[in-house]
Amino acid sequence: MVKNTLNVGSITEGFVLDHIEAGKSMEIYKYLHLDKLDCCVAIIKNARSNKMGKKDIMKIECPIDFMDLDILGFIDHNITVNIIENKQIVAKKQLTLPKEIRNVIRCKNPRCITSIEQELDHVFVLTDEENQIYRCKYCEEKHRRQR
Repeated sequence: MVKNTLNVGSITEGFVLDHIEAGKSMEIYKYLHLDKLDCCVAIIKNARSNKMGKKDIMKIECPIDFMDLDILGFIDHNITVNIIENKQIVAKKQLTLPKEIRNVIRCKNPRCITSIEQELDHVFVLTDEENQIYRCKYCEEKHRRQR
């Protein structure tokens, strides 16, 4: 009988993103622009989890200051960020929904100033935390986060 296990080595410096909703790790990879960084990234998809059933895990070997925690909080504020130094977890960060996000989602309103002024940042402000609703800073177009 073959056990269905996967062993991914520990990292020396960097961070581990744990409790990612199953299937969301590639979205995080894209939003954090990890393809542009010269660092080691391990993505474990559909790992067994007692708490979640299935989850994704990411191990990223680069300094945490390269990571935008607001983007992570917007994608999934239930992710746990474990900061690793000398192969040890030195801190755990809990994420929250950011009050404002910049250039993560785009305003879909064709009359919004961001449609005309191409170099203008797309800024969304959290207006309803319970329902996870963001609105465009300029035209108040509504964006509801997919859960």
